[in-house]
Amino acid sequence: QVQLVESGGGLVQAGGSLRLSCAASGRTFRTFTMGWFRQAPGKEREFVATISSISPSISWSGGSTYYANSVKGRFTISRDDAKNTVYLQMNSLKPEDTAVYYCARSRTGGITVGEREYNYWGQGTQVTVSS
Repeated sequence: QVQLVESGGGLVQAGGSLRLSCAASGRTFRTFTMGWFRQAPGKEREFVATISSISPSISWSGGSTYYANSVKGRFTISRDDAKNTVYLQMNSLKPEDTAVYYCARSRTGGITVGEREYNYWGQGTQVTVSS
């Protein structure tokens, strides 16, 4: 059973930054795509960012990434497979970024944004951005 534990949420003023972390259990972390989703009060959960697995046969420094338009240019997803951890660096935060942020592990190693493609979820961490 895979467990995902998010941390790093909190209260920040608009324009500020936060870094979320998600620690995963299990030995196969590196072979799966990881994603971040969020759910604001009264709204459905939505995709934020995803990072694919890192192919051992290709010498790039990190997996492929993809972002929701609403966070592109402000948020950065990254992963450290040695630590079984995925990160979400959030800069220039806006009040509309206020939500519970969830880390999730995909069923595969490729880029995917659909919730149904993620089969393991963390418990969520609250991010509140004040104006």
